[in-house]
Amino acid sequence: MNDNIGKKVSLSELESYFSDDYVYFGDVINPPKTSDRQVEVIWKLLSLTQGISVLELGCGYGRITNRLAEKGARVAGLDISPILLKKAEADAAERGVNVEYVLGDMRSLPWRDRFDAAFLWYTTFGYFDDADNERVLREAASSLRKGGRLLIDNPNRIESLCHKFPICSVAQRNDDVRIDRFSNDVLSDRENLERIIVRDGRVTRTHLSYRQYGFSEYVRMLRSAGFEAVEAYGKEGEAFTFDSPRLVVVAHK
Repeated sequence: MNDNIGKKVSLSELESYFSDDYVYFGDVINPPKTSDRQVEVIWKLLSLTQGISVLELGCGYGRITNRLAEKGARVAGLDISPILLKKAEADAAERGVNVEYVLGDMRSLPWRDRFDAAFLWYTTFGYFDDADNERVLREAASSLRKGGRLLIDNPNRIESLCHKFPICSVAQRNDDVRIDRFSNDVLSDRENLERIIVRDGRVTRTHLSYRQYGFSEYVRMLRSAGFEAVEAYGKEGEAFTFDSPRLVVVAHK
């Protein structure tokens, strides 16, 4: 039995998971055309314009953040991983854009009433227990000006429960392989990911777990955090249905 099942993720586990290996397979999992398309979706759903101030929480290696900066947004990104932030800064320099990158914990943000929009993209919400996940939402709300928007993109729990687990996926770059094994803990509403990476002759194992929330739970948490209207969308801004693979939530402060 995996002792990690049903447990929240520690900061050390997050740092181990979001390592150089994560970057190495990045363009295999999300090719540039996919990232370009996702940026257009975020731009539209958050009603962004040139010069608007935007914060990405869990910005990773900057594949979304730097593209938003290229489109004219004033962007800041926060992440727990020094390795990913270093890659994000190098990519920003190559693209000739100015992005404020900050090493930090999304449960304690250094900004207040600063941004017009914020977002957590590609399953970057739900790592912690319920109390700390709600703390993330309160911190995000505090970082936004009145009228600001928050976007969260996570798997659709309803659709996920229809799968027969465990599920495995494999990604390959040259002779290196990444194997992801997903399982569901229905008692804690957490999806668990065990990752095995075979790279340069070495084997690395990491673990990630995230809480899956339904739309009504998002509405409750977001309103408690200080947001008013809350909208639901499916994958990349489509209409949300029970079998949508993703649940994209947009909340207005």
